[in-house]
Amino acid sequence: MMGVIMLLATIFDVSERLQEFIEKEATANAIIFDYYVNFIFYYGNMFSALIIFISVIWFTSKMAQNSEIIPMIYSGKPFRRILRPYMIAATFLTLISLLMNHFVLPSANAKRLEFEEKFYRFRLAVTNYHAEFPGGESVYFRVYNSDLGHIQDFYMEKWSEDNKLEYYLNAKRAVPNVGKSWILEDYFVRQVGDLKDHIEHGASKDTIFQFGLDEFARRDNIVETMDYDEINSFIERERQKGNENVPAFELVKYQRTSYPFASYVLTLIGVAVSSRKSRGGVGIHIATGLAFVFMYIFAMQVTSVAAINVGFPTLLAVWIPNIIFGVIGLVMYRLAPK
Repeated sequence: MMGVIMLLATIFDVSERLQEFIEKEATANAIIFDYYVNFIFYYGNMFSALIIFISVIWFTSKMAQNSEIIPMIYSGKPFRRILRPYMIAATFLTLISLLMNHFVLPSANAKRLEFEEKFYRFRLAVTNYHAEFPGGESVYFRVYNSDLGHIQDFYMEKWSEDNKLEYYLNAKRAVPNVGKSWILEDYFVRQVGDLKDHIEHGASKDTIFQFGLDEFARRDNIVETMDYDEINSFIERERQKGNENVPAFELVKYQRTSYPFASYVLTLIGVAVSSRKSRGGVGIHIATGLAFVFMYIFAMQVTSVAAINVGFPTLLAVWIPNIIFGVIGLVMYRLAPK
């Protein structure tokens, strides 16, 4: 089932991206090994629980329609004994998914996203950016465009611990250099003194800040390339800067653990739904299963939006769908044929 779905996903993606690959002269080696191998790792692992769910419904429904489950029940075996191999397999697949999420995918995603940025990502634009950095430094700029390669209308202020302005800088353009060095063009600097301010202005100035361009101009999915320690440090720094996207970064962090455990929940529901013989055959079981898939995805979307937009705790947001559908699965297990 995984192979079929990933093959279809790859075919659709190739048909959509082929023109960009040809125009930007991507090599076959880069397309296959840097992009599509990591593409399959990423999306296959992301949707593994749902693919497991569909697979469980498929072959359990076939067993039920072939009257293979009825003899098991009438032989005196408890239903939990029939469920046991499913849960053993779910444990094995959950462990694989956890290992993939925390140890394999960060480096795989780095190669995939690097390929995307090089061959078919649209230009990166950041507008009306504002952030607070350690040491009381406040930064604002009007716009950055990756095609131009520089920041327009750059402002920086430095405030003392008692909330007094110590330093003010304005530059028409800020051009990133190497690392954290910058070239300021058409700049104005004011250093506030107790008795007299020092004012400087000019056409061009080389300087070094505590931040580089990557602090401003990066896509939000950069967190997908970070391991556990890196993502924790990244989230803490973004929180200090006042980045409003911190909840979205935390969701990515917690989903790495919560998504694999959905395999248990969906396996339990899948067995309970499809173990009863039905006049509608396999089709009715698959339709019922797909309804649960849509409800599960809808629940994930609702809780994620609540975490990002209304301040709902991100840890609860990623685990509530598993908890709700876990309870549903237990109820359906109790109502399953005995």
